[in-house]
Formats: sequence, structure tokens, C-alpha cells
Amino acid sequence: MKILSNSPDETKEIGFQLGRLLKAGDIVGLYGDLGAGKTTMVKGIAKAVGIDEREIVSASFTIIAEYETDPPFIHIDLYRIEHGAELDDLGIRSITGGGSISVIEWAEKARGELQEDIIKVGLQTRDEQTRVISIEGLDEKDWNHR
Repeated sequence: MKILSNSPDETKEIGFQLGRLLKAGDIVGLYGDLGAGKTTMVKGIAKAVGIDEREIVSASFTIIAEYETDPPFIHIDLYRIEHGAELDDLGIRSITGGGSISVIEWAEKARGELQEDIIKVGLQTRDEQTRVISIEGLDEKDWNHR
């Protein structure tokens, strides 16, 4: 499924709509270049589970942020992580899934650490404001009935 976003607010709203469909155990992997809108998307998803968007920030020092919502919300930002031991030390597979909703920015860096059945969200920059957002692993009829 592909959706066109014409502004950061629209990207956030698409994230919100996606977040309303998520349930415990779901893992969302966000893919896209720097500045494509991944953190903006996370803010929308987080809002859907009751987290103020001001609490969601890009990775500077925090790689994994856990929020006490119902179900728990885990935001992982792998921007500053290199492949190899550093990634292995995080134990992504052991902290995602289960009873939480997990959203992973720069999911391409996690490669073999993620389950195969995650929801994959690609954000592609078309111009300064416009993004093409592709969503895989989510039933399109669920999206249309949101």
C-alpha cells in the first residue's frame, strides 16, 4: 500500500492512523533516508497510544526508549548504531514483540535481528514537503476500515 503525504503534519496523521491499528506484539520497522520523516511518523504512532509527541526525539543519546502505556510502547532508533557487536549487545529480538508495540527507526540496520513478519514502513522523499509512504505487512482492508 502506498500513501502520499504532502506535509509533516500529514505524515504524523498517517502515523497516528497506523498506530490506532497496532496491538501488543506488533513491530514496525521504519526505513528511509535521513530527513525522510521517520521520527515524525513515530510521533504520530506514539500519539495513538497516548504518548505526547514532545516525548519522542531522534536518537542522540537514547537508543531505546520505553513508555509505560497499555500495551507498553518501545521506540528504538538505530541511527547511531553500527553493525556487529554494538547491535548484538542491544538484544533487539528479546525486547521487541511479546506484550509491547515496538517501532524501530533505521530498521535496515537491524537486518537479521528482526522477525520476518514485521510491518515495514518506507518513507521516500519526493521533494521538500512530499513523501511517498509504503506500508507492507498490514492488511489494506484494515487500513481502509480505520
